[in-house]
Amino acid sequence: MKFLSMLLVALALTMPASAQRQLVVQAKKPGAVIQPTMYGIFFEDINFGADGGLYAEMVENRSFEFPDALMGWNMFGNVQVSTTRPAFDRNPHYVVLGDSGHIEKRTGLENRGFFGMGLKQGLRYDFSVYARLHDAGSAPARIRVELVDSRNSIVARERITINSRDWKKYTASVTSKVTEPKGLMRIFLETAEGVDLDHVSLFPSDNWNGLRADLVKDLADLHPGIFRFPGGCIVEGTDLETRYQWKNSVGQVENRPLNENRWNYTFAHRMYPNYFQTYGLGFYEFFLLSEEIGAEPLPVVSCGLACQFQNHTEDAHVAVDALQPYIDDALDLIEFANGDVTTKWGKLRADMGHPQPFNLKQIGVGNEQWGELYPPRLEKFIQAIRAKYPNIKICGTSGPSADGKDFDYGWQEMKRLKLDLVDEHYYKPPQWFFDNAGRYDNYDRKGPKVFAGEYAAHGRGEFNNWEAALSEAAFMTGLERNADVVWQATYAPLFAHVEGWQWKPDLIWFDNLKSVRSANWYVQMLYGTYKGTNVLKLTENGKPVEGENGLYASAVYDKDAKKYIVKLVNSSDQPQDVCVEFKGLKNLGEGECILLKGDMKMENLVGRPEQISPVTTKVTPVQGGGNVYRTNVPPRAFMVVSF
Repeated sequence: MKFLSMLLVALALTMPASAQRQLVVQAKKPGAVIQPTMYGIFFEDINFGADGGLYAEMVENRSFEFPDALMGWNMFGNVQVSTTRPAFDRNPHYVVLGDSGHIEKRTGLENRGFFGMGLKQGLRYDFSVYARLHDAGSAPARIRVELVDSRNSIVARERITINSRDWKKYTASVTSKVTEPKGLMRIFLETAEGVDLDHVSLFPSDNWNGLRADLVKDLADLHPGIFRFPGGCIVEGTDLETRYQWKNSVGQVENRPLNENRWNYTFAHRMYPNYFQTYGLGFYEFFLLSEEIGAEPLPVVSCGLACQFQNHTEDAHVAVDALQPYIDDALDLIEFANGDVTTKWGKLRADMGHPQPFNLKQIGVGNEQWGELYPPRLEKFIQAIRAKYPNIKICGTSGPSADGKDFDYGWQEMKRLKLDLVDEHYYKPPQWFFDNAGRYDNYDRKGPKVFAGEYAAHGRGEFNNWEAALSEAAFMTGLERNADVVWQATYAPLFAHVEGWQWKPDLIWFDNLKSVRSANWYVQMLYGTYKGTNVLKLTENGKPVEGENGLYASAVYDKDAKKYIVKLVNSSDQPQDVCVEFKGLKNLGEGECILLKGDMKMENLVGRPEQISPVTTKVTPVQGGGNVYRTNVPPRAFMVVSF
């Protein structure tokens, strides 16, 4: 200890007085347990996050169920829409391709997908269609399927013979000769015999269970502990008729009914009247994805309140005494996730290919609800869920604001109802995040736990700049330090198509061929990868390090990896010399430093995807041993140091 004191004095003498920062980590006194769910992801179908995004289907309006049955399609020749003897009772529309009436004319359809079809050279694309001969007793008919590039050149072609008067599924595979971001699919009728077509589908062969493989990898690489879905405001719907109903999103994909996406015309300056939910990405797929990426699922259900931002009269909502169907939906969802295969909904899960339970542990009831309408409805759900499933944790909401009268009232009611978790949301300027790293220092340790379910710094710039990401990194040191109160946190929103966005910033941007990991993504990834298992007390002069002269810090221990981890944020425009003493250790050994830094306005964009990305170096303690690590934290930087 005497040698260590002399060493620290010597180091202090070598640094300018204004730059001396002495941090102490109580390395041998593990504190609060960090929940496995601490850092995760939140999915909402906004910005074409599902159809046209994570869901890999390339055909828009594949079942002809949009209000305009041919929206998304160009037609030529003799094309009609019919509902006579449909293939699917909940998706009754289909198209009839008939003889063009002239040997030199053609009948067919074109579909450009979502902002064009992205084709990759050498990749196989799997086409499928439900079809039948239109006329009884007619000879076999033939259709030709083509992929076409932006210069109107055919890059792949295949023919299908239709030989039955009954609906059958037909498939074909084609391989693109080129890489093309704005391709299309064309279907020709090649015979005089007419055909009926429904559920016209095209998937890239590298999809994972119907999802875009590159976007799934973007999620898995975050190492998320929790996955909240399907929203967000779509849980509520613009009205109750358009709320997300999970039972419509399971079972046979072809027979899942269309739903209007509440974001299709919410933003007058960014309207997409063609934005609907086919439910191809439904609750079964959400649970599968949770399992694949190692995240605990957190489904959210409607509490009987339509979006309160868009509905201002009580008759827009379900009366408290009429909530039973909504409560049944919640109970049935738990059975779908966890029920034995002998139960109704457990059997459906098994029939879909997953006989084992999904091990659901928590459920959310309502999204961003506030005021006196919410608690009496929530209470009904709590009573029913706890009576039947006492081990399921229930997550409620404190509303859309980070503070204020409604926020305080919401928390008061959540405590009264003895809720397990309370979902807090905040979309604020970066300075708010810098200023609120200590937000949870004084929260009630005995009340419900916090779920920071939607948050993001809304900074300057077109997408996601480094100032926003750095402020979130600073704020998250406070989440980590208060892991006894904060049990989980998810950035929002998750996805955005570069041509179909309505809300920004977003964690992952993508076009039809590739994705871009934002600077914010890298911050979330580092927290998720290095979250640890226990909080370690880290102080400067006996106090938490939460913004003095721009420095923020937190520390954790990972008992599984046997690592000591320190996160350091410097928000100032000057470098800071920092000494970290790991009290209770004798020799740290070699460690690793991961650094993120950049100009505050810098951002990762399509074409420039890695302007901000981690740089990793090996590090050693002072003089190659001991328990003191010294580093120079660059201006506007985020560092993760582990030993």
